[in-house]
Amino acid sequence: MKSGRMLPVLLSAWFMAQFDFFVVNVAAPAFQRELDAGPAALELIVGGYAFTYASGMITGGRLGDRYGYRRLFVAGVAAFTIASLLCGLAVNPVQLVIARLLQGLAGAAMVPQVLAMISAVFPPGERARAIGWYGVAGGLGSIAGQVLGGLLLTANLFGLGWRVIFLISLPIGLVVIALAMRVLPKVAHRPAKLDLLGAAGLAIGLALILVPLGLGNSAGWPAWTWICLAASVPVLALTVRWQYVLGARGGQPVLDLALLKVRSYLAGVGAIAAFMAYFASFMFTLTLLLQGGEGLDAFHAGLAFAPMGVLFSVTSLLGTRLVRRYGLRIVILGGLISASGLTLVAVADGAGLPWIMAALMLVGAGNGLVLPQLIGAALVEVAPHQAGIGSGFLSTAQQFGGSGGVAVIGAVFFAASAGGDYVRGMRTSALIDLGLILLVIAVVAYNDRRANARRARSRTGAMREA
Repeated sequence: MKSGRMLPVLLSAWFMAQFDFFVVNVAAPAFQRELDAGPAALELIVGGYAFTYASGMITGGRLGDRYGYRRLFVAGVAAFTIASLLCGLAVNPVQLVIARLLQGLAGAAMVPQVLAMISAVFPPGERARAIGWYGVAGGLGSIAGQVLGGLLLTANLFGLGWRVIFLISLPIGLVVIALAMRVLPKVAHRPAKLDLLGAAGLAIGLALILVPLGLGNSAGWPAWTWICLAASVPVLALTVRWQYVLGARGGQPVLDLALLKVRSYLAGVGAIAAFMAYFASFMFTLTLLLQGGEGLDAFHAGLAFAPMGVLFSVTSLLGTRLVRRYGLRIVILGGLISASGLTLVAVADGAGLPWIMAALMLVGAGNGLVLPQLIGAALVEVAPHQAGIGSGFLSTAQQFGGSGGVAVIGAVFFAASAGGDYVRGMRTSALIDLGLILLVIAVVAYNDRRANARRARSRTGAMREA
């Protein structure tokens, strides 16, 4: 078994999941025109995928730990491929929303196994490089959703229109399944009963947060949205309490609370959630600015993200080597580069496309130094037998941060863009994004200082013993 053969197979699935998360942004006008999708339906087409994707991640990770990463990976890719076909065959908004919900659930079974396989199977010397490529694949999938999605819509392949953005997953999924059966190893797992009560509690608790966040703005924030948000607190609190009780009885809860005692993991989860809230909302609001404010069509709006994707890929691959040599200071530098790009957007006053492109290039270069290293730092102390649940919880934080960022910061953007002033909306949302990336920098700096202090104490202790 060679890890070099495994990695492209695993990352292909991760790329597909990220691509389908973002590609619907550029297709929104087509959904309105051809399916007569209203604002609520559009938000469900975009946010429904994110909701089921995020809410199922932890359970998907736990299932991988219990029944085998390869088995769950193959089943997840197969289900994702079928759901993508159903999306492409939808003839009305309701069918498309249901298919997108199924697609998100399939992604929740598929994606946690990618990081789990990397953490459990790859030798330590190859793991950092693999996680670097994981960051590249995820970033490229996000940006390709904008660029390739716009190209596919403009080309109108075989007269399929918007349907091709979903149907393209069909041949890719079939190839990934065939290769996965050949190159992915069977990793030892621990069969056990699934904690159905815990899984349901987590899903319901996240739903009570994500649904009102996703639909609240278009609905005018009615009473039910606030009731749901308030109800999420006791539901999640009771779920966590049940996890403690089940663990004390000798059972195996769906959420391994021991992970939350690992400081590096907990800090990494928080930093990644904040990072994804900034990144996803930035991509979403900038797409609206390019098409609404700058008057670009779907293809040219997507093409504007291409330099960002190239720089993200380059710095993602360089980042692992640089961090190995210079430490987490490189991640802090990357955050500051991204922050400078957001500052350009925040201070711009209708400066136009060249100004936006310069900001995008800075953001892409900075993000590539940050995201893969955040993922690697979060998982570094996770035990191999916890790889599935650790990856699932981390992926949940990513998707929860992304969907929450789009909902909340997107609502701020729309409020500030009243009257069609997209530039003002973008400036306002960019300031919030700037605050989030500065928070990520602060967390990384704190962890770096703690790590340096630990190493200094270890050296001092060794010298005294000598």
